[in-house]
Amino acid sequence: MLDFEYINSLIASPCTKAKAAAQAHWDSIAKPLNGLGRLETVVTKIAALTENSCVGIGKRAVAVFCADNGVVCEGVTQTDASVTATMAAQIRDHRSSVCLMAAAAGADVFAHDMGMLKPVEGVEGCHIADGTGNIAVGPAMTREVAEMAIKYGMDLVLRYSNEGYKILVTGEMGIGNTTTSSAVASQLLDMPVEQVTGRGAGLSDSGLERKLAVIKKAVEVNAPDKNDPLDVLSKLGGFDIAGMVGMFIGGAVYRVPIVVDGLISSVSALIAARLCPNCRSAMIASHTSKEPAAKAILDELELEPVIYADMKLGEGTGGVCMLPLLDMALSVYHGSAEFEDTGIEKYRKLGGESK
Repeated sequence: MLDFEYINSLIASPCTKAKAAAQAHWDSIAKPLNGLGRLETVVTKIAALTENSCVGIGKRAVAVFCADNGVVCEGVTQTDASVTATMAAQIRDHRSSVCLMAAAAGADVFAHDMGMLKPVEGVEGCHIADGTGNIAVGPAMTREVAEMAIKYGMDLVLRYSNEGYKILVTGEMGIGNTTTSSAVASQLLDMPVEQVTGRGAGLSDSGLERKLAVIKKAVEVNAPDKNDPLDVLSKLGGFDIAGMVGMFIGGAVYRVPIVVDGLISSVSALIAARLCPNCRSAMIASHTSKEPAAKAILDELELEPVIYADMKLGEGTGGVCMLPLLDMALSVYHGSAEFEDTGIEKYRKLGGESK
């Protein structure tokens, strides 16, 4: 269905002219060079992606991909699968954690049903199936279904872009998705399951042991090809992961910055980068999740997060935290006096630390 090599060829390189103009503007502002650190880097990256050094992220949205995972029946979670639909309804009603935080950050939140066991009235989406298969006994989905979910995520970026949204945050809601994400991460990073698997929403020691055993069984049963990211996704992943893969690819194709949230979002970004390496140009790392695999994934993607807060709430909450920081950085970028306006001698790059 999808020719990822061809899609990758459609992704334009970051605009060097806009990037240089943005960096020159940062350096002209009456402050120490790189005084805002990674926030300056993110603004410059957005300029390069959007081909416009006059960076603006006024209209922003959070896309929360909701899906259920068959592996929940193996007892790898603290709560049952019904919580997915309950929380999707909370998001629909603007009462969930991400909705409250997004309201403070001036962002719209939209839930998307990628395949919940119980569809929720008022929550749109492609609803591929009533949850994925149990990865402990077989594949989560077929390759064709995985591509269908990826296509939905790509199309969603185009839709949001046409509606005037300038930056998108990836979020997810799906009981059991730290299990699927850890399984995928173990294969794509070629790391032992123990090193990439955490307690999710709060497993006990015995619960964590069960989760590890189930992931190992899933890998053994499905024998995914580590060199084929779509194979790993379809055998071990989830509909939510696949949808976010599409968002990251679509962000690069349509030149819309996509904010990486926590573990599940990071795993999706990694799959996207393996399928279409050029799509990393659209990825904005927000924070390092407390889940063990998160930092390793961001390192693999060569993305530097801005926030270190040990967050693991999901839903896109860490990504939303990035938006006010970018607003503050852009207030400096667009509003500060320049050296020539103040009479202050311009700082010079002397090598090593900026002076």
